[in-house]
Amino acid sequence: MRTNFEHQLRELNLEMLKMAGEVEEIINMAIKALIEKDITLAQKAIAYDYQINESESRIERLCLKLLLQQQPVAGDLRKISSALKMITDMERIGDQAADIAELIIRLAPQEYTSNLTHIRAMAEETKNMVTNSINAYVNLETATAEQVIESDDVVDALFNREKQSLIDLISQNSDIGEQAIDLFMIAKYFERIGDHAVNIAEWVVFSITGVHKNEKIF
Repeated sequence: MRTNFEHQLRELNLEMLKMAGEVEEIINMAIKALIEKDITLAQKAIAYDYQINESESRIERLCLKLLLQQQPVAGDLRKISSALKMITDMERIGDQAADIAELIIRLAPQEYTSNLTHIRAMAEETKNMVTNSINAYVNLETATAEQVIESDDVVDALFNREKQSLIDLISQNSDIGEQAIDLFMIAKYFERIGDHAVNIAEWVVFSITGVHKNEKIF
């Protein structure tokens, strides 16, 4: 019985890694489409979100199967319940990357008024946060999860810089207001992706320690 349970836990780890890879890929597609003004790639990213939704459903079924059939206790129970929480945040990241792609389709025919430096840095940082948080979950590394949580300050700082840059551009030329709002929304979506990555990392800490946001649960 225990051997079968451990096999299913390994399967859960692999599925979590796969979903994290899909989330990383959709972020890559979104930022590449933005930089290259690639409408086809943006459309592909929107369609790819459905694959992430399917992964969420598949992992959810696996977790429920483990909970109902195996009746895990202590650390195993924390690991499975944390996975259920984490996939919700990963699914939301997919949604927000798709939202970015939809904005790109509108922006693509235009000349950008921003060099996208901060947005590109936000994309890279948030992508790494998601990847590192899932690696921390699989490898039981609280230190890595804590680093992800700390990285949110970097994303927030980049968001504030992009916001100020767009405000400055609008003050110089009010005609670019609509594009600036779209770029602001893209930056905001990346900032939210960072928040979801933090949520994932906090559940990683809980899965290992039983502590969530400094509160001992079990």
